[in-house]
Amino acid sequence: MNRATPQMRDLSQRLIGYETMGNKSKKEETAGVFHACEKLRPSLAALMGGMGFRALLARALAVASVEDPSLRAVEVKPDGSLAILSEVASPVDREQILNSGVVLLAHLLGLLVAFIGEKLTLQMVRDVWPKLSLPNLDSKESKNK
Repeated sequence: MNRATPQMRDLSQRLIGYETMGNKSKKEETAGVFHACEKLRPSLAALMGGMGFRALLARALAVASVEDPSLRAVEVKPDGSLAILSEVASPVDREQILNSGVVLLAHLLGLLVAFIGEKLTLQMVRDVWPKLSLPNLDSKESKNK
């Protein structure tokens, strides 16, 4: 089952867009894409422990890598951070970096929804990004309005 729903992809795109806003270089943009996952780490580690977060992120990366093979160049380090294993032989453009980040984060959020539910996941996202407006993301609530 694909847990990276359109709602999770939209949310991921918003979060990564917020984190990469104003970044000019490819290196900064890549860091911004990874930073979105990194910002979730303290909240998720408090919820499930450091190893639990690492396991969740590793699973999200494994599933996302099937959808986006460029993510095979990324690894989850023992501390739960993300790192690029090697430089990609062909140049990767801005759009590819952002798309790969959206896929990875959408799968991470989708797995989180499976474990704790959509409402708690979105509350956690709102706690981590309080300045970011996230209207109409509660799929059930927005359909009922």
